[in-house]
Amino acid sequence: MEFFRFKQNIPFMRWRRIGAVISIVTFLLSVYFIAAKGLNLGVDFTGGTVLEVSYGQAADLEKVRSVLTNLDMPDASVQNFGTSRDVLIRLPIKPEISSARLSETVMVALKQVDSSVEMKRVEFVGPQVGSELLENGALALLFVSLGIVAYLALRFEWKFGVAGIIANLHDVVIIVGCFAFFQWEFSLTVLAAILAILGYSVNESVVIFDRIRENFRKYRKASLTEVIDSAITQTMSRTVITHGCTQIVVIAMLLFGGEVLYYFALALTIGILFGIYSSIMVGSSIIMLLRVKREDLVKIEKKPLENDGAVV
Repeated sequence: MEFFRFKQNIPFMRWRRIGAVISIVTFLLSVYFIAAKGLNLGVDFTGGTVLEVSYGQAADLEKVRSVLTNLDMPDASVQNFGTSRDVLIRLPIKPEISSARLSETVMVALKQVDSSVEMKRVEFVGPQVGSELLENGALALLFVSLGIVAYLALRFEWKFGVAGIIANLHDVVIIVGCFAFFQWEFSLTVLAAILAILGYSVNESVVIFDRIRENFRKYRKASLTEVIDSAITQTMSRTVITHGCTQIVVIAMLLFGGEVLYYFALALTIGILFGIYSSIMVGSSIIMLLRVKREDLVKIEKKPLENDGAVV
């Protein structure tokens, strides 16, 4: 189904040098912010105390935050969990206070403001567990990246595998760089969003790569630039519809999902936008740079030689 038809090919590859400058600058800035400012790791990675409390009526999150601020915990995370009466509180580690005593202190302070509050559960996440989660998350990113390279290399050709993984890692580094620059909380949900973006972005790359392979067979005398431009133009309708519908859902989560889904949706929003850009400008530009040829993708059948009517 195509709602948008383009009569002429859009010359994307004519702008590949401008795209390369944009990509290199944003990539280097992201690496700098990650190295200089670091990530604002959440309780999942650093360790801490997680409290789930319930109120008799809709909870006033601002009052809860003010109570925690008075307890010298302004960096605690407070958000609704499930219903408007349930609240999830994430408290960072305080070396001078044990986790059990910390949770008791918070509950006493909350009950002084509203006696209807009740503790539903409390969990303690140690720093060792948090570091293991961070290490396992990094390994997950590594294995997913290697799987993408292997998949693209087997389905197409190794040059497409290189182009695909550079485009995908470009998206990952920029997402992480945005979280480092703005010091947004980096939690397990954000890591899940990054893994989702890897799969989402590679799907867009596969669609374009597949159309490039088809166009090599269809346009035998076309140049590499013409083949790539026509492939991207032919998939533009699908790109607009697919990414547009996905972005509508993600924006709905971003605006109405509350704090639980906010950073997850924010990471998806950044990833989707840069995923479209990288699939078109980064991945395709690298294919141009690696000089992919028709012979790399289309097997040429050799006709048997004939000698006096006999096949040799």
